[in-house]
Amino acid sequence: MSTIAIRKTDPTAPDVRALVDELDAYSQALYPPESNHLDPVEELAKTHVYFVGAYDDDTLIGCGAVKIMPDGYGEIKRMYVRPEARGKGIGGQILMALELFLEERGIELARLETGVANPEALSLYAKLGYARTAPFGAYPDDPLSVFMEKRLTVTSAAPETTAAPAIR
Repeated sequence: MSTIAIRKTDPTAPDVRALVDELDAYSQALYPPESNHLDPVEELAKTHVYFVGAYDDDTLIGCGAVKIMPDGYGEIKRMYVRPEARGKGIGGQILMALELFLEERGIELARLETGVANPEALSLYAKLGYARTAPFGAYPDDPLSVFMEKRLTVTSAAPETTAAPAIR
């Protein structure tokens, strides 16, 4: 088995755009437009977003992002692993890399929105310590959405922040 590398990635790169398009098609097949909250790659390229790719050698097989929100939490976005690469712990590796990014910046809370028709994602998030919560931010209360959050362990050396800093 090859080694999977999780690394910061440009969401506007052609291979990443193709993967995000794949994720969009997957989400659009599961949920109506009003229940999909799909940030475009242009949003994912902004300075308050940290975007990572999972690579098997040089092949992109998964992705995830975290947006640092003005209220001082990180929102996990665009988690996806290609079907042929699932079941190998890659989603967990992506999520842990995003959590570490937040912890290193003194951010104590990670939140996410996912859907009821995605039991694999719900299972992953629960396994990694996420608990269901009420809708947050600008999300409406949608019966097809599941909102989750996790308290993170921040080291005492991490700077405190409540603003959305630039990431570069």
